[in-house]
Amino acid sequence: MTTPADRLQAVRARIAAAARAAGRDPAEVRLLAVSKTWPAAAVRELVALGQADFGENRAQELTGKAAELADVPLRWHFIGQLQRNKAAAVARLGAVVHSVDRVSLVRALARAGTEQGRPVEVLLQVDLGGPEGELAARGGAAPDDVPALADAVAAEQGLRLRGLMAVAPREGDPGPAFARLAVLAERVRSDHPEAGDISAGMSADLEEAIAAGSTLVRVGTALFGERPLPSPEDESHQSHGSHQPG
Repeated sequence: MTTPADRLQAVRARIAAAARAAGRDPAEVRLLAVSKTWPAAAVRELVALGQADFGENRAQELTGKAAELADVPLRWHFIGQLQRNKAAAVARLGAVVHSVDRVSLVRALARAGTEQGRPVEVLLQVDLGGPEGELAARGGAAPDDVPALADAVAAEQGLRLRGLMAVAPREGDPGPAFARLAVLAERVRSDHPEAGDISAGMSADLEEAIAAGSTLVRVGTALFGERPLPSPEDESHQSHGSHQPG
């Protein structure tokens, strides 16, 4: 049985090796630990080992876990599909929202950021499609819609545009999909230089994502192990979360 320290060290080593193989500085790539379905105690253990960033994909779970860990120095990220009526609760926690994919959500988060006097940091989720190019139904804006969505975020005083996020298609080589994301990210940066982050790559494909320029990899399984089977109640709420694995 490996320990949390062993798993964290192994993931960090993979990130560093992938960055060096791509001719990049490993310090350019940050690790986001995807803690969804895991108890607060597991998060606390990784924080004690030096991990700072954690991701959740359900607003209710995020707010509950954040309350349990209010004494712990960490940064929350929201990586699931976010309902507008949950936007304010997520924003109050100072969470970085990775899943902005429509103008209505832009407006809801902007209102929350304005009301709290602190801009909400956001990334635009891009639907990279499936193996035949069809939209993947995993959340995300169509690539052609992303530049206009970036303009909408940049126009809001209550928001700060951080960059783009995407999940690779479930089938096939993720490399070409991540390469398309990198091209789109460069286009967005040409208009919005502050949008320098690319959130891409998970336990199974972080090497390919880093090779394409990812600055933030979202890792769950390789850090925490296989997730517990969801309870019947969790299954009933699945439509409110993300389909993204770690």
